[in-house]
Parts: sequence; C-alpha cells; structure tokens
Amino acid sequence: MVTTLSICVVAIVLCTLIPLSRNAKWWVRAFDFPRLQLAIVCMVLLFTEILLLDLSSFSSWVLLLATLTCFIYQAWWIFPYTKLTKPEVKSSGSQQRSTISIVTANVLMTNRNARKLIELIKQYNPDIVVTLETNDWWQSHLDKLESTYSYTVKCPLDNLYGMHVYSKLPLENGEIQYLVEEDIPSIHAQAVLNNGDTVRVHFLHPAPPSPTENEESAERDAELVMVAKNIEETCDKSQPVIVTGDMNDVAWSRTTRLFRKISGLLDPRIGRGMFNTFHAKYWLMRWPLDHLFHSEHFTLDKITRLPSYGSDHFALYTQLSLEPQKAPAQSGVDKEDGDEQLAESIIAEQNTSSHNVHNPT
Repeated sequence: MVTTLSICVVAIVLCTLIPLSRNAKWWVRAFDFPRLQLAIVCMVLLFTEILLLDLSSFSSWVLLLATLTCFIYQAWWIFPYTKLTKPEVKSSGSQQRSTISIVTANVLMTNRNARKLIELIKQYNPDIVVTLETNDWWQSHLDKLESTYSYTVKCPLDNLYGMHVYSKLPLENGEIQYLVEEDIPSIHAQAVLNNGDTVRVHFLHPAPPSPTENEESAERDAELVMVAKNIEETCDKSQPVIVTGDMNDVAWSRTTRLFRKISGLLDPRIGRGMFNTFHAKYWLMRWPLDHLFHSEHFTLDKITRLPSYGSDHFALYTQLSLEPQKAPAQSGVDKEDGDEQLAESIIAEQNTSSHNVHNPT
C-alpha cells in the first residue's frame, strides 16, 4: 500500500511541476487544464494517506506534505473561480440601463443537431450569436435566424475553424482577420446598442496545442496576446470592449491571465463559478474553454451554461449591462513588471516562426 501511494504521490507531483515550465509543447501545456481534477485527486490522496499510513513514520509525513503542497498549489489557481471569493464584476443595479447579451457556441462541425441550437437561441433570445466550427452546412441552417438577426458576418470553413456572427444589433466595420495562421479566422466589429453607444467586439477561436493541431501553444498564445495588445494600444478607453469565443485555453492559465493583464479586461466568472463548457459528454473531464471578457464599463446581469445540443461544447450565455459609472469600482488582474516584455516576446517569436515557415532558408 505504501508503494502504491508513493507512486501516486510522485505522479501528482510531476503533474504539478511540469506546467511550471514555460515550455510551449502541447503535452506540457495540457497540464494547465485539469487543475480542478488534480486538486480533487490530491484531496482523495490526502484522506487515504491519513487513514492508511503510519503517521509516526518520517516517510509518511513526506508523502503527506508533498500531497498537501500539490493540493494547495492546484487549488490556488482555481480558487478565484469559486463562490468563495469576491466577484470581480459587480452585479447589475439600476433598471435604467442598456444591455447586450451574447450566446457563444462551438457547435462541433460534425454535429447535426442545428435545430436544438436554434431552439436554445430562440429561448434565450440573445442580441448576438457567435458560432464556431461552422461550415456551409451549418450556415444553411443558421441563416434561418436572419429574419431576427439581420446583421451578419460569415466565414464558413471545413477545417473546424469556420465562424459566424448573427446580430440583432447593427454591426459596423465588420472584418474577418487571420491574425496568426492563414486558415484560422477571427471576427472584429463594432456593435451599436439600442441607446446609440458602440461596443468593440472581438470573436476568437485560436487553434489549440495538441498532437493533431499545433505541436506547441505558440500560435494560440500569440493570437490572444495580439488581440490584448491591440485593445491596449488602439482602443479608446471610454469605449466598451467585449472579447468572446472558444480560446482553447482555460481561464486560469498563465496565457489567459497575461491576456487579461495586457488588455485590462474583466472576467465575470470570478467569484461566480467556472462555467465549464468542455467536454459536454464527459463530466469528469470538464474545464472552461469558452470565454467572455469585457471592459470595466459593464456589470453582469446573467451568465449561464446552456443545455447540451449535441456538441462537445456547451454554449455560454452572457448578458451585460452598460454602467460606466461603476467602472472605478471594478478592476481585474494588475499588470506586473515583465508582462509587457513577455507579451512582446510571444508576438516576436511567432512572427519569426511564421517568417521562417513562409520564407525557408
């Protein structure tokens, strides 16, 4: 039994130590994802060790201390996404306010249950619908929404990275960009609220680090940082901003935290829950991959995960209220020394890599 527990502790220590590396290899970055699951495993191990080990033995206390340290470390990352901490975004107050609601849905391109998704859209009645992994088949079904969602930006693709935006709100300067990879689009526009205010909106779906996609997280990281830098450098600070999509990264990763530090955007899930959107079919292996971040101009009306509709992702519904007077009372993750340099280096490394790929020596 001691041998078995020792092997388990060594394994959990390795799972905790490996992601400390800044190595961008997919198998290293994969350990950023299951922090909740690893924390639960640590907790089970702790109870098992207390029950079965000889607590008068020094080696037993080494195992206990190692397990406890791993638990504390994993729990530290996910703690903000529990109801045990103060919400980062205030709940909406006054009834006299302008709102914007968005459904973010990675449909799974091979999923054929478009009817169920359309029913959910009609039930929740968002102002904007953004769909990911949508191809021509999905577009032919989603276009039925156009009687209500008359403003659209469409980018159907068969490579799992198609993207569609359907909006009740007017969309100005809608643009499809390929920020990092020439076959991975993102959509950028300005949504005009009912009161005439404009909101800068960015819809993202960078490719994940995986053995079947990109061997490293460099492309994903670069796209997130590029959008964050663009928001930081070009956005009028008085203009509200929303960024949403399947970012193929968990909310608590270093890259997502860097994105938030550089962009200054807030996460409405902090203090409210994880809202794990992937994987819809395996409840033991779920984490938050679909995100919505926003500027301090907004407060939160509602955020909820929608019922399953056949995809491997749950859709995310978020309704925000434009209450800029509350902005001074809201703040996100503070930028630290070295963050700007790290962001620049991520972009520079990707630019160099892309240049080498397209211009081999």
